[in-house]
Amino acid sequence: MIGIIGIVTSLTVLFLSLLITRLATMALTLTGLSRQVARFQARSAFTGTGFTTAESEDIVAHPIRRQIIMWLMIVRSAGVITIIISVILSFIGPAEDVTKLIRLAWLVGGIIVLWLLTISQTVTRLIEAAMAHLLKRYTDLDVRDYLGLLKLAGEYAVNEVHVEEDDWLAEKTLAECDLPEEGVTVLGINREDGSYVGAPRGKTRIHAGDTLILYGQSVLLQELGQRRTGGAGDAAHRKATADEEQRLQQQDIQEAEHERKREAHQEVEQAEETHEAAAERLPTEDVTDESSEARK
Repeated sequence: MIGIIGIVTSLTVLFLSLLITRLATMALTLTGLSRQVARFQARSAFTGTGFTTAESEDIVAHPIRRQIIMWLMIVRSAGVITIIISVILSFIGPAEDVTKLIRLAWLVGGIIVLWLLTISQTVTRLIEAAMAHLLKRYTDLDVRDYLGLLKLAGEYAVNEVHVEEDDWLAEKTLAECDLPEEGVTVLGINREDGSYVGAPRGKTRIHAGDTLILYGQSVLLQELGQRRTGGAGDAAHRKATADEEQRLQQQDIQEAEHERKREAHQEVEQAEETHEAAAERLPTEDVTDESSEARK
């Protein structure tokens, strides 16, 4: 009986640990961290494995992030100890070897089920929706879905590009790079000295050591990060510009088709409304005609 209780306790604590790290990941994401960094920070704090100096400075310097990490450390102390004790209780005692193997199978099976639930996209969406509701109701965190607002789906993404000395972007102004003609939007620039330029203008110059936050097609952003200075880089820029022009032409065709369908739908609705209005007037006109004839 003690062994079964130990297994159930272990799986319960493990499930709660996964749930807590998922909640912490979402909370850290809402403070401005990327999902990958937030997930790594939450798991590092919960497991006590540590993380890089630069990222730890970002956590410590932010009061909300620091509080989230502090709570993870507190929960970790109780959770890890509980799991270890529960596993030990599951296999100690005078039970037969077969019974212990059955308990081990239950434990492994439960861990596999929890792992499958963790990687399930459906479960992830349900948990994140519930967490967003709770965070919005009981905290002051901004719980808007910026991934949804930016439409980060399919071929579009937000990515960081670190600029090296021999990169095509280095020592150019944004106007000289003309990235919008390639379909790329510069959201901000992290300078090497730690300063940040938000919504930079055309005269803003890009220096080696800067990190650009870009929005655009994933393939193009990856190519832009690998583009080197010189004639090959200029040729890549011209090709990307030509490809973007073709994409915009195709988009114009799609928009025109969308407007045509929309206008046709509106015409059908207007015709139906006119028909319904005419049908409502017919009974009144018949009654008026009958009354006139009766008076005659």
